[in-house]
Amino acid sequence: MGIHTALVANILFPLQEKLKKHDTVAIRQAMDDSQWWPAEKLEALRLERLRALLTKAGKHVPYYRDYFKNLGFDPQKIESLADLQKLPFLTKTVIRAEGERMKADNAQGLARFNTGGSSGEPLIFFIGTERVSHDVAAKWRATRWWDVDIGDPEIVVWGSPIELGTQDKVRIIRDKLMRTELMPAFQMNETNLNQFVARICERRPKMLFGYPSAISHVAAHAQKRGVPLNKLGIKVVFCTSERLYDHQREAISNAFGCPVANGYGGRDAGFIAHECPAGNMHITAEDIIVEIIDENGNIQPAGVAGEIVTTHLATADYPFIRYRTGDIGTLSNEKCSCGRGLPLLKEIQGRSTDFVVAADGTVMHGLALIYILRDQPGVKEFKVIQESAELTRVLIVTEPPFKPEIVNTIITGFKQRLGEAVEIDVQVMDSIPGEKSGKFRYIISNANQNS
Repeated sequence: MGIHTALVANILFPLQEKLKKHDTVAIRQAMDDSQWWPAEKLEALRLERLRALLTKAGKHVPYYRDYFKNLGFDPQKIESLADLQKLPFLTKTVIRAEGERMKADNAQGLARFNTGGSSGEPLIFFIGTERVSHDVAAKWRATRWWDVDIGDPEIVVWGSPIELGTQDKVRIIRDKLMRTELMPAFQMNETNLNQFVARICERRPKMLFGYPSAISHVAAHAQKRGVPLNKLGIKVVFCTSERLYDHQREAISNAFGCPVANGYGGRDAGFIAHECPAGNMHITAEDIIVEIIDENGNIQPAGVAGEIVTTHLATADYPFIRYRTGDIGTLSNEKCSCGRGLPLLKEIQGRSTDFVVAADGTVMHGLALIYILRDQPGVKEFKVIQESAELTRVLIVTEPPFKPEIVNTIITGFKQRLGEAVEIDVQVMDSIPGEKSGKFRYIISNANQNS
């Protein structure tokens, strides 16, 4: 660790968190210890924290106070994490309907957040200082797994208006001290990509952080221009907020000459899991309880895919208890070779809207369609939008050696997957816009949405 990094990680950042009245440092230090605990000890901590969360929710949150009373549920009597199954799922629909009744009556300093979601309808919710402290601590711990720390030079390729809209003088000064630099992921055009590559080469960061789609665009552009990025001293590329596809991981790793670490979470659900150097996704078990359910809400065992449901144990001010994320994944009973006792999230298959529905009702992952497009020469970029079971639109950006007859090949391949009667509308475009958040999604299915 260099002198500047040590100054930031041990003095400046802890001072910042103290001024914000966040317990981030103490929480991370505790997490550094608990990640090595045996399963039984970790489970006892989680049960204690769950009991405390439910007790506070039942006392101070109108929605849960009424629900617990009607159910006859006593948080003090829970004996295992499985007792969570006595409680209802929390959905975006419930949060929208209950509004202010989701807030604790003793909450202070709540910050308003929103997420657009796949339907574009914003979900408005609130986050308290306890949860912020825990989420930042969890991310900090996972960052340190890769031999980098707060204060090491970092470039963030991001598109959230929350971060991009707060670049005031104080934030700019802070970022310079922390040696972190934000690059907007909204416009992946030729001019911006040239600037991104040039800045990365000039800055020589120790780590990159951002959307895998955006970073893989940067990597591909650099290779196309013949600009080497693999000798800049970058130790790791952290990818989050989108599904990380295998071809993206390979392209990013090859371009930058370093490993790629996947992260999974969201503003609503929290910092759920992060990849360790041994290649496994560790759940932030001290803060997050993960359940996997089928379409009827039944708990699924390890190894069986289903919707990811999370309970965030640091959300007493605005509880997220059994929150349905809309993501599809699988748990694992295996132990990681790194030695950490944190449970594993075996697979994150993507959002439910990353799955498409064939005309006969068969549900398949969008990768079945992505592979068709990736095999076509001259298809530079693409996006698939399943408007309904009867209509799928395919947006493509082309380059040589693309030939017009490839359109018919795409249509034929899609019909083989989705059904001969399905209309496949292929549109050749100059560029494909990302989401309002700056993210990019290859597959959007409006025929398979959960609320």
